[in-house]
Amino acid sequence: MATATAMYHTGRNPLHKLHREAETADEVVDVVRGEKRRRLHKAFLRYHDANNWPLLREALKTMGRADLIGNGKHHLIPTWQPLGDGGYQSARKKNSTPPGAKPETRPDARPIKGRVLTQHTGLPPRDNGAARSSSPRKPR
Repeated sequence: MATATAMYHTGRNPLHKLHREAETADEVVDVVRGEKRRRLHKAFLRYHDANNWPLLREALKTMGRADLIGNGKHHLIPTWQPLGDGGYQSARKKNSTPPGAKPETRPDARPIKGRVLTQHTGLPPRDNGAARSSSPRKPR
């Protein structure tokens, strides 16, 4: 992280040697600082998210790379926009329970000898506000 921070704040590549002469083109690093360019870079990283497609279409046309817009396998983003909000939800979110909802538990579930209970195997969810102690203390 120190190398990345040095690149961001100085705009130079810290892996190249410093020279007394004027800056050369290979020492300068392009740093994205504007909000619009940051959003565009994030959109390119998450090109599969339908919410980013309008921004990516506009940027690709501006860059002269409209050939990447289409419905084939060799295209980056499709020409059509989904009717919904285009919300992307990761697979982890799809398979987890929504916030506030209780996970399904079987009423007849009993602990099996030798089996460790977890939240996934029948232990009730924790109360987030309760204080937790690492180990109970015995009175002396």
